[in-house]
Parts: sequence; structure tokens; C-alpha cells
Amino acid sequence: MVLEEIETSLIMWFSYALIPCLLVDGVAVLPAPQNLSVQSTNMKHVLTWGPVIVPGEIIHYSVEYQGEYESLYMSHIWIPSSWCSPTQGPECDITDDITATVPYSLRVRATLGSLTSAWSTLKHPFNRNASKALLSSLPCPQQPPLQEPCSLRRSGFFSASAILTPPGMEITKDGFHLVIKLEDLGPQFEFFVAYWKREPGAKEHVKMVRHGGIPVHLETMEPGAAHCVKVRTFVKAIGRHSAFSQTECVKVQGETLPLALALFSFVGFMLILVAVPLSVWKMGRLLRHSCCPVVMLPDTLAFRLRQQLYHWLPWVSSLPTADLGTCQPPNHKTFHHPCEK
Repeated sequence: MVLEEIETSLIMWFSYALIPCLLVDGVAVLPAPQNLSVQSTNMKHVLTWGPVIVPGEIIHYSVEYQGEYESLYMSHIWIPSSWCSPTQGPECDITDDITATVPYSLRVRATLGSLTSAWSTLKHPFNRNASKALLSSLPCPQQPPLQEPCSLRRSGFFSASAILTPPGMEITKDGFHLVIKLEDLGPQFEFFVAYWKREPGAKEHVKMVRHGGIPVHLETMEPGAAHCVKVRTFVKAIGRHSAFSQTECVKVQGETLPLALALFSFVGFMLILVAVPLSVWKMGRLLRHSCCPVVMLPDTLAFRLRQQLYHWLPWVSSLPTADLGTCQPPNHKTFHHPCEK
């Protein structure tokens, strides 16, 4: 008896679960996805919707979109999403599909085997530069007659606005150098880094960093002073920037060299500067006297050598004769000792 009641309950539950699969003109259809919305953060756009539930079955979804030109002039043309046709989850990353700063219409439908639901369309077109403050400044393109006015289509424009958030940052000290590493948000992002020394009247400096994920040197810090940093993102494609991040400060403790040590280093350098050339000169003299010593000839040998030179080289008589005193050589034709009487 209990088993029969359980079986009956299961059959009734299964029947109620299939109620959404209605028969329209004898053809079974699925309910359309509901509650479509777009979440856009830091140029990443995700379309979400409420899932269609059929117990024991896997539902697939197809996503299509229209740019502003298609919606105005070729409304019958819808382009399948590059990543979500089909997809199983109740969300779709449409970042690669949103390539221009114009309104995009988006729609989703569910599929189960040969059964398909009706298309469910996003209530308001999505613009990656979405904010109500910008609507009045966006020009309306020329449109065909009998089409809904652009200003009406743009009222209540966004299901969700595009949000830009400050990047994550990591501040480090490399000695006395202030280094920052920013979160890599993609090639569309640039970063404006503001940094200053925390003191009254300090000037704030701004440096543009074109790529995240790479350590960047900001400035050389002063010992004992705190240096502060904040950053915000900028997306040139949409001409918007985020708010500044929270300020972070770092401080380098005083590590100046003592005066005595600095003076000792200077004196040591000067001693080396003087001692090295003097040592080289002294070593050169020692080597010269060791290899080529100066030897004085005895007077007798020097005199005999001079005589031979006078005999064979008459012009030697013109050379100085300091070593021989005042004795002058005789005429080269007849040789006599110059000191003989």
C-alpha cells in the first residue's frame, strides 16, 4: 500500500514538472528563458538568464545578437554568439561579440532535442559604455520611417550599466626604489598611477602604465620618508576611467652611513690612489737595476778604450771628456799620450 502511494506521488510530481512543456497547436514547446540581464565589469560582458528546468533532461541555449545597424536596417538578421550557440549553462560571455560602442540587442532561447522555446529578448539594448548620463549625448542615426524614435528606444536604456573598477596593485621596495605591479586586465586598459611623498605641500606625480602584470619603477625613495600610491584604470575605446583605488603607503627606514665610516672610506680611497702609482714606479726602478745594472769601468780600461776610439773614429775627439779630466787627445795622425811631458 505504501509503495503504491509513493509510486502515485512520483507520477503526479513528474506530471506537474512537465506542465511547462505545453502543447501549442499540437506541437510541444519549451518555456522561454526569463530575467535576461547583462553584467559588465572591466570590459567583460556576461549575459545571464533564469534556467529552464525539466527534470532528468539537459537544456541547451542559443544566444544571438544584433548591432545597432542590423536593428535599424536589417531587423530580420540576428548573429549567433561566437561562444554560446549552443551552451548548457544559464549564462554567456559575450565580450568577443560586443566589439563597438553601440547598442546591442540580445536574445536567448532554450532547446531540448527537437523542442525549442520562443526567443526571449533583453528588455533594453546593451552598450558597453552604458550609463544613463551618456544617453542624451549619444547621437541618433538616421532611421527609416515608421520606426520607433531613437530617444524613446534609449529611455531606460540599460538593464545593467558597464562598471570599471580600480586594478589590484602590489607595492614593493627594492632597496630605495619604489616598484609597483598592477593587475593585468587586458590590452584595452591603461593605468594612471599617482604617487607622492607623504609630507605637507608634497607634489603629486602621475605616471601612465600601458600594460599590467609587469613591475614598474616609480621613483627613488628618501630614507625615513613615507611614499604613497593610488591608481585608476582608463579604457580608451569607451573614453571612461574608474575611480582611484585606496591609497597605500610604504616607508624605508633610515639607513644612512655613519660619518666616520664615510670619512674612512674616503681616506682609504685617497691612499690607494697615491700608493698604487708609487708602487708601480718603485717596482719599475727595482726591475731596471736588477736586469741592467750600471757598472763603472776602471780608469785604465776607460783610458785604453778612449784611445782606440780616437784612433779609429777621429770625430770622437769632439765628445765630452769629463771622465779623463783635462787631458785632450792628440792629433789623430800621430798619437801621444795627452798627459806626457
